[in-house]
Amino acid sequence: MALVGGEAKREKMKTVEVFWSFRSPYSYLATRRLRSLPDRWQIRVRPRVVYPIAIRTPEFFQRVAPQWTPYLLRDIFRLSEYLGLPMARPNPDPVSMNMATREIAKDQPHIHRLSRLGVLACETGDAAGWAFLDEVSTLIWSGQAWTESMHLANAVARAGLDLADLDTRAEAEEDRIEREIEISQTELDKHHWGVPTMVLEDEVFFGQDRIDLLEWRLEQQGVPRL
Repeated sequence: MALVGGEAKREKMKTVEVFWSFRSPYSYLATRRLRSLPDRWQIRVRPRVVYPIAIRTPEFFQRVAPQWTPYLLRDIFRLSEYLGLPMARPNPDPVSMNMATREIAKDQPHIHRLSRLGVLACETGDAAGWAFLDEVSTLIWSGQAWTESMHLANAVARAGLDLADLDTRAEAEEDRIEREIEISQTELDKHHWGVPTMVLEDEVFFGQDRIDLLEWRLEQQGVPRL
């Protein structure tokens, strides 16, 4: 059956695939700009949740240069100030990690839950998915005790979703959701290893500082402005 109306318009849209994780401060700092792209361009921006590199490659942090962490901390705090976004160390960290030895704990009480919830939210639609990622990542990176009280439930509600419902579904559909995350991670591995990574027709734009370049490419390709 031929597509009509809005479905036909959507079929013709270019798509930007965005690989994103809950532990990445740069994913968080890019979220609102990525979320707003469809407000400025006739384009689909599809969020795809992956596990952080600490989970995908646990030895990563034991290999980085000693200058890496101090620079990261300085950079994300100045960038958050520049963007006018809150920034504090997560309480708790979505990934359980010994900061002295940089070892990743085998028991991970938070990141699997967050990632599965994120997949379910994104499956309800791109807009709802971005709203969920925005609200939850802002809560986490604002330094609030996000696992306590009703903080997480309230953030999810602000995104128009229900945390209890998502948790129930995440438990019931765990195997399927994990397969979806694995598919996204395999796709990310074809292009890059880090997040956020944006992919437009196999052209890769890695990092929050490449969003302007992505928009330049959209204009080059004649994507209509809204």
